[in-house]
Amino acid sequence: MPISDINARVIAVDIPGASAIAQVGTFLPGPFCGSLTPIPSKFPTFIANGAVLDQNRILVGSRSNFGAPLADGVGSEGSFLSIDPSQSDLIIKSDFAKSGDQASTLGGAVQMFSANSPHWLNGVNNPSATTASYTGVSNPLGLSNNNAFGRIWPANAPFGDTGVGSSSILDPTGLPLKGAPNPLIGGVYVGSLTNRDVVATPQQPQVIPGALSKGAVGTALLGPSPDGTCKAVFAVVTADGAILQEHTKKGLDGLAHAGTVRPILGRSWGPLNQDIEPRFGVIMNPYTQAPVVRQLFVSEPFNNTIAVINLVVIGADGNQVFTMDSVTRINSPSLNLPVDLAPVQRDADNPNWASNSTLEQGSDFYVANRGNSTIVRMKQDGTEVAVGRVTLNDMPLADGTLNGIATSTDGTTIYVTVAGPGQIGFVLALPAF
Repeated sequence: MPISDINARVIAVDIPGASAIAQVGTFLPGPFCGSLTPIPSKFPTFIANGAVLDQNRILVGSRSNFGAPLADGVGSEGSFLSIDPSQSDLIIKSDFAKSGDQASTLGGAVQMFSANSPHWLNGVNNPSATTASYTGVSNPLGLSNNNAFGRIWPANAPFGDTGVGSSSILDPTGLPLKGAPNPLIGGVYVGSLTNRDVVATPQQPQVIPGALSKGAVGTALLGPSPDGTCKAVFAVVTADGAILQEHTKKGLDGLAHAGTVRPILGRSWGPLNQDIEPRFGVIMNPYTQAPVVRQLFVSEPFNNTIAVINLVVIGADGNQVFTMDSVTRINSPSLNLPVDLAPVQRDADNPNWASNSTLEQGSDFYVANRGNSTIVRMKQDGTEVAVGRVTLNDMPLADGTLNGIATSTDGTTIYVTVAGPGQIGFVLALPAF
């Protein structure tokens, strides 16, 4: 497959460990069955033009708190910034968020969304939660925006890939979910503290065993639970290659065992990039044929493959959950440390699963290759459509630095994160192809 150069524009620099990225997108107005009050009606000022969740802004994960004080004992620094992607060459000060709240800089072009800082403890809104002492963001490595009927969902490795992982549901305030369906969860899942057998009321055993026992390094919205409650369920992939499912009311169950996805546990990008943790790209296809109800596409960077995991529903009597039916793999000579995935066309209007991590019906997807800083466009069957090399000022981007990818809601722009040695981190925009 011939490789074409695609010249990029620098949006922002000085973002240590720049990782997961997504354009915010439009939150649907609802109403939806049994769901939370939709964001447009509950938080209108937070989605207004120029606000932190303005539909056109991008959310970018970082390993830095940007000066916000670190929460005590619940993991490493980390944050999501909200950035205006129409801007260029923004230089972000390392301490702009030292006030510890949703601080703003550069005339509002860059805003703090949420960080591992006391202002954003789960216990602020959920004092009885088993994870009250945790925040919703800490070394974030995955992100799925529930534009359909929910909130912002980061996936985190607060203690690195070998420690317990966390996943969270964040309001536009950056705080874990207020008025959560389950007060023992609130808005933060951690390790085994929020497993179904711990937090379900009345007490219930897990339908499928599992826990966030390793760092959470990828996530995607699955949609409403198949149990009829209309509560959101997310898939979270951990560094050992396990997949978990998180129900906003009933807690966490397993979905697929460790090793289902080729693990990245203990792996490294190499001597110069020891401080940049490997991660999985995860996207979801809901437009499947029975009995398969969902498909997950998960990048497997160190195997140069993409796992395609077919999901079905098991269980009865209001206890239905997703489980793995089968897994196949996409192989391609154009895959070179595939670190992240993004839909070419994201599903923006389905009230069940609209998200940055959801493929529109029949959409191709992009693969970000860390190994040689190329982007591959693929069909869902793995057929290559085109390959582009990211360039800056007509010079190829350094190999081993591309770290995340997202697409604009209108499908015209690709956003990527770049993370390399010495805390190098920045965000680029380039034309879709």
